[in-house]
Amino acid sequence: MKPQASTLTDEFDDPLITIEGEEEAHEDDLWFLPGPLEEEPDDLPPGPRAEPPDTAVIDDWAKAEGVHAARLAKVAGRLGALDDRLLRGPEGWRHRLALIEAADLSWFAGDRVSSDRLALWVSMRLSGAQDDPNALARIGWAIRRLAGGPGPKVDLAAFLDRRDPENIEDSAERFEDRAGGWLDVMAAAADLHPITRACMSYHLWRLAGLGQHGDQIEAAVTAARIAASDGSGAIFAPLAMGGAGGLRASGLPPERLFRWLDGMNSAALTAMRHLDNIEEWAGRAENVMAHLSGRTPVALRRIFTEWPLVSAHMAQGLSSASRAAVQRNLAWMEMHGLIREVTGNERYRTWSLDN
Repeated sequence: MKPQASTLTDEFDDPLITIEGEEEAHEDDLWFLPGPLEEEPDDLPPGPRAEPPDTAVIDDWAKAEGVHAARLAKVAGRLGALDDRLLRGPEGWRHRLALIEAADLSWFAGDRVSSDRLALWVSMRLSGAQDDPNALARIGWAIRRLAGGPGPKVDLAAFLDRRDPENIEDSAERFEDRAGGWLDVMAAAADLHPITRACMSYHLWRLAGLGQHGDQIEAAVTAARIAASDGSGAIFAPLAMGGAGGLRASGLPPERLFRWLDGMNSAALTAMRHLDNIEEWAGRAENVMAHLSGRTPVALRRIFTEWPLVSAHMAQGLSSASRAAVQRNLAWMEMHGLIREVTGNERYRTWSLDN
């Protein structure tokens, strides 16, 4: 009888079931291993989350810009009209507006320097015993930056007159590091309107660690230059003329941008009215003084359109005329109702426009 061939199925009825059974038995022996993750209770506190990038704030300001698009267009048109007016007007108009804006910013920051006192200090470095020299220096910086020169986009450290000392410690926080984050956000917000970008820059100033003594003035002057960066006549956008409500820091971006636009609109209207008064006075003075000869009358008209307060010594220095010629023409202008003396003193007298 022929023997039957031996097969694997003779010893194991179902090899697949047998192998799986051995694997299950083997896993049961590994009692010391933890169970599957899905069986563990999820009662652990959440771990630290990654902080959002600095540029994430741009989305909030972009949404605020969309909410106030119509108001933004109106203010941009007002600023454009001021830009065109200054582009066609004499150079001295920009300087006069810079003086007024800087003086109003000083009241907002608590320094409280009037435009008259500021004019005397800037022109002749004259100050009273009640004047704070540090405050005058801060406001003098504001006038220089509002009146002209490269803006903050070119070199922020040079614009602010701030540099890290050469012997700074390695552990000390450097200005260039603090400014770097702020500049990165400004660069990333290039698609925003300059007015919106200026508002954002002002409110991010202190958060970026750029604030120090007088930081409100620095932030406002920087923002004023950013807002007018597309213009060619207006070097800065007025922010504080007629009130500085737009500079108040409270609320979410939509609220802050609303106040900013409202304040800028009022300031631009104030600046335009001031230029109207100056232009009207200049035309009247030219007609009244038409028969006067020499260069001194023309120089005095120009000086009074640039400065809110003028003394004889100041007029002499700015016009390069003799003291006798200056005093004679000032007395003539006062007698004909073009200027008025404001101090009431016999000596160190100063005059302003009579309009």
